[in-house]
Amino acid sequence: MNPLLTRSQSLFINGSFTDGHGEPWTAFDPSTREPLATLATASEGDTRDAVAHAVAAFPAWRDLGGIRRAVFLRKMAAGVQARSEQLIEVQMRNNGKPRFEAEIDVGDAVATFEYYAEMAEDLERKQSTPVHLPDDHYSGRTRHEAVGAVGMIVPWNFPLVTSAWKIAPALAAGCTIVIKTSEYTPLAELVYGDIAAEIGLPAGVLNILTGAAVTGMALTSDKRLAKLSFTGSNAIGSRVMQAASARCQPVSLELGGKSPIVVFDDAPIDSAVAQIVAGIFFNCGQMCSATSRLIVQRSMRDRLMPALVARCQQLQYGSPFTEGVEMGPLSNQPQFTKIAGVFEQAKKEGLNCLVGGELPANGDGWCVPPTIYDDIALDHPFWREELFGPILVVTYFDDEAQAIELANDSDFGLVATIVTADMPRAERLADQIMSGHIWINSPQVIFPQTLWGGFKGSGIGRELGPWGLSAYLGVKHVSTFKG
Repeated sequence: MNPLLTRSQSLFINGSFTDGHGEPWTAFDPSTREPLATLATASEGDTRDAVAHAVAAFPAWRDLGGIRRAVFLRKMAAGVQARSEQLIEVQMRNNGKPRFEAEIDVGDAVATFEYYAEMAEDLERKQSTPVHLPDDHYSGRTRHEAVGAVGMIVPWNFPLVTSAWKIAPALAAGCTIVIKTSEYTPLAELVYGDIAAEIGLPAGVLNILTGAAVTGMALTSDKRLAKLSFTGSNAIGSRVMQAASARCQPVSLELGGKSPIVVFDDAPIDSAVAQIVAGIFFNCGQMCSATSRLIVQRSMRDRLMPALVARCQQLQYGSPFTEGVEMGPLSNQPQFTKIAGVFEQAKKEGLNCLVGGELPANGDGWCVPPTIYDDIALDHPFWREELFGPILVVTYFDDEAQAIELANDSDFGLVATIVTADMPRAERLADQIMSGHIWINSPQVIFPQTLWGGFKGSGIGRELGPWGLSAYLGVKHVSTFKG
């Protein structure tokens, strides 16, 4: 039996696992709808205790220096790699991810810890950088210092990865951490507690809580935390921001998206179809970066859309343990209920559904089919709101200017994809589309060196790259009068 699926203790506080004192919460296998594990959540008292230990551990961890912190980060990477098979199974069972998706997540987590080990070393080398001042009587230097103990909340769609994106740069910067998992997918992140204990990470540096709203509210309201970092929905993100604003506290928010994929008529059909499918059906569409708005040059409509529909009809979806499955189930019951409601609304409104739009007859797991709604009105909620499922909406354009206008016609600005054989045109669009990350003729490949985050309603701040490290650092300037 996979030990990551049979935990008896649900909290990692001050260097060891302990029992939670909050309400029990059951995690499910979305491919069977059967209970997977029941864990006690963190009470308000547990949360206060975790914050106290993080605050107490901060000075020593900060003063350890980037080079020695990098040693721990590399050990974290090795610990994830050593547990890769167990973590793959956990994500298949708790998230419903097909094996190839779970493998990608493990690789991303390993690469993130390795990258921020390098960044921690580089941070130490760059400390006290001299600053030239116009007055010879003065000298100046700049330091980048950890902000303190940080509270983090991560979502259920990429639990292992989004946790790594926050934990690794915060540790590299010299911050200590209290991180709350999603109540739906708590099992993957708890492995970071196993690794922390195994490698001798100083007690209190990393604290992990399982829990739902009560735990999250206790965490975000704790005045001892120096910063909050949240990934999730805009609705909850606004509440996190309100909690931080009550004490003028720094906050990073990685929120929703309603991202465009723009396809021009010179794009190869097979390549265009592959990128459209990957952009919306990976992780069953449960991605803030899902390119759920397809914007097609009208002259390509009759060639592209039949090929896209045919690919969707062939796409195998279902249990991740079924051979050949390309798309797993939705990860939890509330999301399944939401998408079922979307299908019903579309039927009532008579939307033009090219494929999908019906729940499978067998009802196994929380599975839904890949779905496309064609010629969607630009003021329709399906065009404007994040659905977080395998649902693609389509509209058409005639020229480049209209393509840019449609791509930017959103309250969000997280990512975008451009598919065309005309590279100068692709670069022009990339410069004019308001999104934080843009791919040209590529699926959504993400490297730790790149950035993550967006414009408009997609959040505040950036993760990954040097920007991810900067999110946990304050800048200090020292001016000295030399006489």
